[in-house]
Amino acid sequence: MKFYNSLSRKEEEFVPINPLHVGMYTCGPTIYSFPTIGNWRTYTLSDLTFRTLKYFGYEVRHVMNLTDVGHLSGDNLGDSSTGEDRMAKAAEKEGVDAWSIAGKYGRDFLDSMSLLNINMPDVIAKATDHVPEQIALIESIEKKGYAYKTTDGVYFDVAKYESDGNTYGELSTLDVIKEGARVEANLEKKDPRDFALWKFFAKGQKRHNMEWESPWGMGFPGWHIECSAMSMKYLGDQFEVHLGGEDLRSTHHPNEIAQSECATGHKPFVKYWIHGAFLLVDGGRMGKSLGNAYSIHDIMNKGYDPLSLRYFYLSGHYRKQINFTWEALDSAQNGLNRLRKEVAKLGFSELDMVVGGDNEYKKSFEKALSDDLNMPEALAVLWKLLGDENVSLSDKASLVISFDQVLGLKLVQEEVSDLDESLSIDQLPSEVQQLIKDREEFRKQKNWEEADAVRNKISDFGYDIKDTSDGLIIKPLS
Repeated sequence: MKFYNSLSRKEEEFVPINPLHVGMYTCGPTIYSFPTIGNWRTYTLSDLTFRTLKYFGYEVRHVMNLTDVGHLSGDNLGDSSTGEDRMAKAAEKEGVDAWSIAGKYGRDFLDSMSLLNINMPDVIAKATDHVPEQIALIESIEKKGYAYKTTDGVYFDVAKYESDGNTYGELSTLDVIKEGARVEANLEKKDPRDFALWKFFAKGQKRHNMEWESPWGMGFPGWHIECSAMSMKYLGDQFEVHLGGEDLRSTHHPNEIAQSECATGHKPFVKYWIHGAFLLVDGGRMGKSLGNAYSIHDIMNKGYDPLSLRYFYLSGHYRKQINFTWEALDSAQNGLNRLRKEVAKLGFSELDMVVGGDNEYKKSFEKALSDDLNMPEALAVLWKLLGDENVSLSDKASLVISFDQVLGLKLVQEEVSDLDESLSIDQLPSEVQQLIKDREEFRKQKNWEEADAVRNKISDFGYDIKDTSDGLIIKPLS
């Protein structure tokens, strides 16, 4: 099995540090708003990587962080002393404190993972639960001479790191940031590339209520330190796979490498770095200011099955940009529906749960997985299998079950006849009809909490509802 390693910039044979045991860390969301479908592409890639490793027999320990401490947006440009604090801005906008923002959007993220059939990681690590570990790591870096204090924080000394024979930023492709050409000046920093390990609130800066005592004074951790502290706590000083979006390749991940390796005596931190490409929308960039930073709730609000989005992601290789349009999602939903109908024709039994022999389709599927997670090819193998009249229904069924362990489309569990068996609204009691109308209104307003509350009330009346691209499915609870 081969992965494209962003560190070496080439495909490499996957050889774990410890045979059959794999440590895997995914950079999760900063929970100040709903993740976009661009973010969800990265988390689906993480799930596909996890499923593929499991498919090939590895024991995987998967850790994902939730960034619930505010950090400044300048972090993304290499300067963590500039920009706005997203958590504080969201708290002000919604009239609550930062802890409430983190709780609201953190719960939504974890709940929404199941909508895309993403396996829950073994460890979900919140930054606020690991402040002592972050402080301890900063102290270790400081003792080794790689940190210094200014009036606004404690910074990592990049020049000192390089003077000791280390290469800073080799993971990044953004040389201009490595030279400090695109960051704002901070006269107290020794080098424009130095990044914050611990931050103080500057005089006149709007404060949020997330701050802690530390050896350097009251403040909060820098963004980069949390991933190093938490990954090493749960996976050790060295582990196999670190995964995230390609935007993290520029500064966040190089900073993780620098601070982690100097703290551990320059042990190689991570063996394989995997980065997913950006998602385009209507051929251009996605952005909240453009009104096209769609969430999973926006997808469902338009009546799409969220697994159609997963199917859409599978249609493109993770290292290549793919273009999201509503027409493309229509095609993905139609493709998923056709796939489910073909699979439903097979019939399943307990005997199908074991795939025997070296079936050629099994070999082709595994070859696609081994080729740097070539999911479009893996999906094509599945379609070719279903259309092959020379393969028995039983063999097809067993292979579908096996393949879907990786694809994660719930091909066996999904009922294709649900819509035919669905009740019409006029068959329901008037109270339930009104509740359905209320729920639809809340969904249009993107008030998901109230919509879910109404759904629970509908359940109390003995009915289950499900949103699909073909419409609302309403069934009596069994």
